Amino acid sequence: MSTSDSLALTEEAHLLLKQIDCLDPAVPKTASEREQLRQALQIVANHSDYQMLGVCADTVAEGVQALKTYAEALGYTIDLNLEAIEGAVYIKFNSKSGSCYVKPYTGQHRGVLVSCQSDDASGLNEMYGHLPLDLFITISNE
Repeated sequence: MSTSDSLALTEEAHLLLKQIDCLDPAVPKTASEREQLRQALQIVANHSDYQMLGVCADTVAEGVQALKTYAEALGYTIDLNLEAIEGAVYIKFNSKSGSCYVKPYTGQHRGVLVSCQSDDASGLNEMYGHLPLDLFITISNE
């Protein structure tokens, strides 16, 4: 693939992901839409140096499942040892440092925020989401 084709594909992926924000969370209606979101996220992640993931979930278990599937899809292996917290949580993972923490979350949003970061200011530095918690969980009817 040529550099111009790669840049066009990255811009297309970026535009698709930027349609999703806190006020209009992503709810893909079809397997095809889910796959487009997955591919778009992987494309922009590949054009950044590292990512930070923020997961807003109803429980630690739900958040950990989302974090693990997103991290794996983006090429990271994580070993989580998070404290048990009752109720809704926010889990943050920094792929550059490998750090991860969980804290109580009182907000209404649910989903995954993905912050793509580049070491160079002219690189890709964008936040996407809230993306579906289960985006990378295989659904049997897909």
